[in-house]
Amino acid sequence: MIYMEKENEEQKINGEKFFTLSEFRHEIGIPLILARKLVLWGEIKASKALDGTLQIAHSEVLVAKKIMATPWKKAVYFFRALGPGLITGASDDDPSGIGTYSSVGAKFGFSILWMAAWLLPVMLAVQEACARIGIVTNKGLAGVLQKHYRKKIVLVVVVLLIIANIVNIGADLGAMAATLTMLTKINFYLAAIFFALLSIILEVFIGYHFYVKFLKWLAFSVLAYVVAGMLIHPEWLTVLRWTFIPGIRFNEEYVFAMVAVFGTTITPYLFFWQASEEVEENKLHKKLHKLLHGEKEDDLHTKIARMRTDVGTGMILANIVFFFIVLTAAQTFFAHGITNIESAEQAAQALRPLAGDWAYLLFAIGIIGTGLLAVPVLAGSGAYALAEIMKWHEGLDLKFSRAKGFYAVIALSILVGLGLNFFQINPITALYYSAFLNGIIALPLLIVIMVVGNDKKIMGKETHPLWVKFFGWLAVVFMAVLTLISIWLYSR
Repeated sequence: MIYMEKENEEQKINGEKFFTLSEFRHEIGIPLILARKLVLWGEIKASKALDGTLQIAHSEVLVAKKIMATPWKKAVYFFRALGPGLITGASDDDPSGIGTYSSVGAKFGFSILWMAAWLLPVMLAVQEACARIGIVTNKGLAGVLQKHYRKKIVLVVVVLLIIANIVNIGADLGAMAATLTMLTKINFYLAAIFFALLSIILEVFIGYHFYVKFLKWLAFSVLAYVVAGMLIHPEWLTVLRWTFIPGIRFNEEYVFAMVAVFGTTITPYLFFWQASEEVEENKLHKKLHKLLHGEKEDDLHTKIARMRTDVGTGMILANIVFFFIVLTAAQTFFAHGITNIESAEQAAQALRPLAGDWAYLLFAIGIIGTGLLAVPVLAGSGAYALAEIMKWHEGLDLKFSRAKGFYAVIALSILVGLGLNFFQINPITALYYSAFLNGIIALPLLIVIMVVGNDKKIMGKETHPLWVKFFGWLAVVFMAVLTLISIWLYSR
């Protein structure tokens, strides 16, 4: 509950000092996004001054300092304050991504590690661009695309997106089931069905306000790969050299791997999910706006500043995990001559004799945690996109009865993905080519995102900042060059 009190004469007589929200967060040493959430959660009482600005009494600052007494508590509260950007980033390292990163790390060793460092600013720019579009237009990406392309063209892109997502869902469910079987000896198919039904129930029947909290805490599971990477005691000087000095090889396998990594890291489903979830997040913040400012909403600049902290944290987390998975695979598998890793669970098993039981267990648990996080995001991104094109009611905050088509796409995507595991289709082989396809699909989408985000008629004063333009268009050039090289290599 939020306590709102008008500034009064008694407070002035008592001589109590008051702070603005910005001063308050500097006084405690916390980000603005967390300062606002402390008020929203009722942890801190706020008053509204006569000019309408928020005022926080010195006594409440002392309360906040007690709450934030240790760096650990600050970290926990900051984590709670984050929104869709964190979920987007963590879901990028799903079991299918883990399989791809493990595979390229085993096959190419440290020579592919440079992509983690060099793709970070690109990841930050692309996801901020998508988030900006969602915040400013209050629409998902599919809705915005329809203003620039015919409905049929957008529909084809969305159908391809859903197909790629279903393959990813199938691979993720299979990896989770195989990992649970590996740990507990439970039947593989029962485990796959369990994870599929659990994902559907949570996404379809649990409200967004509660569901998003579940997804956020699942994001912790990706840290298992950071710990696993530390446990193998890598040679850090060698690692740093390969991280910042690209070891590019112009052959078919290496270029294909680069496109697959790009398609796994800068992946289209994250574009659609990020924009749509910013719309959902705006709905959540309306409660705060009404309580603190009556009917007045935050201006776009404030929304974008809040988003940047969120997106930045999520993308940095995703990138660190990507780095440590490749590092672990290179240090263990490649170094011992194991160059063919076909699945995430195989990577976990192979780690056991090389890196010990703890690294194996953490790697395995991370597969299940990231899968539970990623499957709903994969299914949800396609549902948001198709619902916008078909003009259906959409949103995870709506009940099933009000958004049947939207939830039907989610459920069917998960069930069809589950079905892939019953037809002896190698999900990892399909996944690797799906990642490659994602890299190709990402190219035209990136071009549209950069063009739309720089259109003043759509974005007003909140067009892309210079750094987003630079790294966003760099992503377009990078992907276009890789595509042309791939075509040339395969046509020889």
